[in-house]
Amino acid sequence: MLNNKKVPSMVKDQQLIKVRRAQMIKGAVKLFIEKGFHRTTTREIAKEAGFSIGTLYEYIGSKEDILYLVCDDIYMEVSKRLKKQLSENGTHLERLKQAITSYFHIIDDMSDEVLVMYQETKSLQKDALKYVLEKEKEMVEMMQNLIQQCIQSGELTMNEQESKLLAHNILVQGQMWTFRRWSIRKLFTLDEYISIQIKQLLYNHTSTI
Repeated sequence: MLNNKKVPSMVKDQQLIKVRRAQMIKGAVKLFIEKGFHRTTTREIAKEAGFSIGTLYEYIGSKEDILYLVCDDIYMEVSKRLKKQLSENGTHLERLKQAITSYFHIIDDMSDEVLVMYQETKSLQKDALKYVLEKEKEMVEMMQNLIQQCIQSGELTMNEQESKLLAHNILVQGQMWTFRRWSIRKLFTLDEYISIQIKQLLYNHTSTI
């Protein structure tokens, strides 16, 4: 597992760093959605966050650091929420369905942040990009572990290659609710979308959908 990128700060108070960077992230997401990463200046981010450009540079080294913090914060929040929602009750297949449902709800709740992350990841520096891609891999593995439990219990029938692809597909279909929201949200409610996606994702691998 890769270590997270060290973002420089002149401030030593860890709690204050956490608060100020949370303000930056919130302001940056809003601006990145409106203007994109490259067209947004650090001065605009500082203003949106509620402090001066000088104060902003006490907590980061560059605009790229802010993009990294945005991506890291999103992955950490999605992972934390998903782990909290994972059920220990029911069959393995029921737990997988609950995990898919929870993941889709989390993506819906954080749709603006997720959209920014996937649109702007290409602008990350090489070391930061490696870390972000590692976090994506961890999310896939979390889903694949649940799928493997279903296979071992006989509730799903598929080989290892198919299980890996299914884990990726679950994440992609959750993200599509954000990427294609201009169209999909006119056709389905979130619960309808989740129900249909679960059927389509698992249909060929079980007789109990």
